[in-house]
Amino acid sequence: MANLTLDTVLNGIEPADKAWEEKAKARVEALAVPPWSLGRLSRLGVRLAGMQRTVHPDVTRKMIITCGADEGVAEEGVSAFPQEVTQEMLRNIACGGASINVLSKAAGAQVRLVDCGVKGDFPELIEKGVLVDKKVSYGSQNMRKGPAMTKAQAVASLEAGIDVASDAIEKDGIQLLGTGDLGIGNTTPSAAILAVIGHHSVEDATGRGTGLDDKGLANKIQVIKDAIALNQPDPTDGLDVLAKVGGFDIGGIAGTILGAAYHRTPILIDGFISTAGALIAKTLCPTSADYMIAAHKSQEPGHTLMWQTLGQKPILDLDMRLGEGTGAAVAMHIVECAARTMNDILTFEEAAVTNKN
Repeated sequence: MANLTLDTVLNGIEPADKAWEEKAKARVEALAVPPWSLGRLSRLGVRLAGMQRTVHPDVTRKMIITCGADEGVAEEGVSAFPQEVTQEMLRNIACGGASINVLSKAAGAQVRLVDCGVKGDFPELIEKGVLVDKKVSYGSQNMRKGPAMTKAQAVASLEAGIDVASDAIEKDGIQLLGTGDLGIGNTTPSAAILAVIGHHSVEDATGRGTGLDDKGLANKIQVIKDAIALNQPDPTDGLDVLAKVGGFDIGGIAGTILGAAYHRTPILIDGFISTAGALIAKTLCPTSADYMIAAHKSQEPGHTLMWQTLGQKPILDLDMRLGEGTGAAVAMHIVECAARTMNDILTFEEAAVTNKN
């Protein structure tokens, strides 16, 4: 099958099906439990029904897609860690020893690691099939000095994510996706995206990332202010925001979300960087939000503002702030439970239990 273009996907995303949601609500109300006593689990089950067009949603086959890239703005000292750590962490995930590998395994999910723009070459990992090569460039440009990337590169990063999501769904039969990120300095473009699209102050949007001190945080805030003032991204144009103050990992994540929505597949949105990708995706195609599930609330302070901007309530709040897709992997257990409540709990009629009515 030919690779999908961004335009094809943006024009082909259909809303979740309200008729199937209504059928699912009727089933929930017929279950042999007090009405809606499973609360948000049942509400999530209804959403899954609308996404998958069935009252018996199935999320058995799961995958986390972790998009890695380096950020040009890292040269401004916006992270507590040096840029080489991106490559080191990429290799750790590729060999199966990282947090995302462990938590995905616990959730019964595969991990697909994608190079969207890391400053390095990994031919042996690509050959072994543990890394997907979608490299747009060797890191983005420094957004304090100009746009982070060209418009063409922004489109390429989005289409990279679309490709990986489409392959997962069409070739591997994946029924539930989760987003993940990897890249030193990537909370900086994420905070910039939040400030621009969410119309928040840079101070409110920006946190300490991997552990900046007060001086480091003040520098990071100033860098983001300078980048927004210089580049003047248009908050209504997701492609413009991505190109001017984004990153290739964020573009890859946004594309993954759009690809999932195009294929009517639920996708768990992980942490601060993943949710920046979700903001880009929703700005490009508001309907894509129908397929997003908020996995967790990160410790990064701006993450709460992101969920408010997206109108979503996260499933978990575990004080996590790692990224990689770890929060999405843990939340997969809950989504699986939501699907099972729709499938495996008997109705009053099936169970021959006397209904109060």
